[in-house]
This record gives sequence, C-alpha cells and structure tokens, in this order.
Amino acid sequence: MKAINNKVTGYKGIEVPYTVMLTEDYTKKLAIFLPGAGYTTKSPLFHFAEEMFLNEYYDVLRVNYQYTSNAYDGFTMEELSEAIIHDVRLVIREVLKGRNYQTFYIVGKSLGTIAMGAEMLRPEFSDAKAVWVTPLLNQEQVLNTMVNSKNPAQCYIGDKDRYYSAGAFELLKTNPNLESTLLPDINHRLDCETDPLKSIDALKQIIAGIKNF
Repeated sequence: MKAINNKVTGYKGIEVPYTVMLTEDYTKKLAIFLPGAGYTTKSPLFHFAEEMFLNEYYDVLRVNYQYTSNAYDGFTMEELSEAIIHDVRLVIREVLKGRNYQTFYIVGKSLGTIAMGAEMLRPEFSDAKAVWVTPLLNQEQVLNTMVNSKNPAQCYIGDKDRYYSAGAFELLKTNPNLESTLLPDINHRLDCETDPLKSIDALKQIIAGIKNF
C-alpha cells in the first residue's frame, strides 16, 4: 500500500489537498471519496469503506477539501457550492491523468454530494456506481441528478436528518436505478442522539450495503 499526498490550486487560489491510496498491484479500479465539510475522510464511514475497497484492490482517492477553515470565512452557500464543484473537478482531472481506470465508485456525503451531482455527468463516470450518504436534498442539482441518473446507485439518509424531506425521498424512489434506504432516528451526522448503538447499527448497515452493491 502506498499513499500519495498532493494538492491543487482550487477556487479563488485556495489549495485543495488530496490523497491517493494505491494498492500494491496496478489496478483499473478507483473509489472516490467526497466527504462532508466536518465529516472528513478520516471519519468512521470513510475509514471502514476505504478498508473494504482496498481489500478489493481498488485505489482510493480522498478529496480532503477544508471548507471549515478560515480561508472560506464569509463564503455564501452558493459560493461554497461553486467552490466544491470547481475543486473536485480539478482534483479528479489531475488524478485521472495517465491512469487507465475503468471501474469507478463515487461515495459522497453531505456537502460532497453537491460535487457528486456535477461529477456524475462526466463521460468517464457513465457506468460508475454512486453512493449518496446524507445527500443535500434541498439542493436542486443534487435531487435532480439522483432522480434522473441512470447510474446504479444507493442512497442512505436518516429521518432525523435536517435535509431529509418525505416528498423528496418519495421522488428518489421513482428512480429504478437508485436503492434508497431511510435510517430510523438517524440525524445528519449519522448519529442517533438517544441511542449510540443505533448509530453503530446505521454505520454497519451502510458499510454492508456498499459491500454488497
């Protein structure tokens, strides 16, 4: 296993770090992790998902944007959306250079699903498998992509998530390519505030779902 740390100059000249975990053998498979603002690629979901992908001989790209840093103070949500779409596009373009990846998984959580909504339109990702975790269903592009995408996909969101909407969730269920799972009593942080064991069960359910996907 080899870790390559690098960075690109992103939106408004702010550096965006990323890490590529390479398997020991050359592989044509890549898993792309697009985390939330505070729920980083070191958080439990991505930690265990990475172990699983590496065991299946996928390289793993962690996009480690830092939108909670002072550099982004004063950004509106619209600017933040522009930044993440711009930054993720640059990172992925850089990582794909000179590589012949043919099989892709894209796992996005929260803010990362904004970039995911844009990236799913790349020709390279026409057959990519998509895993939407706590997606921002209040963002039109995210919801439209999820409802209309022909990519095989999964969605996990809790009924206590502030971005959950019963109406939006019903729309997701109209897409035959999307398997949508509602997690009872789980909030946007993938936690159950009244029962930590439910939090663990939710994480286990998502990891098991990705593994069987």
